[in-house]
Amino acid sequence: MTELAQNIVDGLGRGSIYALLALGIAVIFGVMHLLNFAHGELITITGYVAYAAFLRGASWFVIAPLVLGVAVVASMGIEQVAFRWVRGAPDFTLVLTSFGVHFVVEAAFLMYVSASVKNFNRPGWIADTVDAGGLSFEIFDLVVIGVTLVTLVLTSLLLQRTMFGLALRASAEDFDAARLMGVRSDRVIRGAFALSGALAGIAAIFWLMRAGQTTPGAGITPMLKGVLAALVGGLGSLRGAVIGGFALGLAEVLLRARLPDAIAGLTDGVVFLLIALLFIFRPGGFVTVSHAERV
Repeated sequence: MTELAQNIVDGLGRGSIYALLALGIAVIFGVMHLLNFAHGELITITGYVAYAAFLRGASWFVIAPLVLGVAVVASMGIEQVAFRWVRGAPDFTLVLTSFGVHFVVEAAFLMYVSASVKNFNRPGWIADTVDAGGLSFEIFDLVVIGVTLVTLVLTSLLLQRTMFGLALRASAEDFDAARLMGVRSDRVIRGAFALSGALAGIAAIFWLMRAGQTTPGAGITPMLKGVLAALVGGLGSLRGAVIGGFALGLAEVLLRARLPDAIAGLTDGVVFLLIALLFIFRPGGFVTVSHAERV
């Protein structure tokens, strides 16, 4: 029972990062009907920024807000450079564009930086634990869960209580009608990418803290996890993205802990099998969205 409780906390900590990534993907999908496979490149870009800052002696107290700011700027920059020119294009064109951004960013770091792994120091407290009720929990997992919950609350308030949130939700419901009602499409899309970048930036902070390194292909895994979480939860639903993220994190940790040692390395394969079974019985994911564009 003790081990199970610790595994659940570990799974929620891992799932919190996935939830933040999935949220960013869901926001963009809601407004542009774009499944953004370039979302993980924000992890790659901020990873190299973190590495450069460490070379100059910066601490995580400086690097964390720097990573957040760079993620927002990079997200908005990608929208201006790539996605601005394909607005209203068929979904297939949008997906190809997002893959193109992914490959261009990866190739740029390979050509102009290095293909080697860049290591940097992780926070000293990342492996510390705290005892509660006879259980030992990693402080890192507790911090990730706490920050994620605060982020989710603030995101919900932003979408429900502000004019930007109203415009974003209206655009997600019916973009053409929202424009006729006076919603400025450029401002809404830029705001959506800024919000998506902020969510990715918070996820990047914890992802990089845990990894302690970066490579030109560092964004592939977080991109896949975020997309999977968004699909599992119900593509186009913010609530579903959160549920999908936590579910994916819990599944990974619990399976890795419970599977026999001989097949523990097949955890990802078993997770994909479970996801395939989920889509057979619930093709729309955990949360059914009546309109695909809705967030």
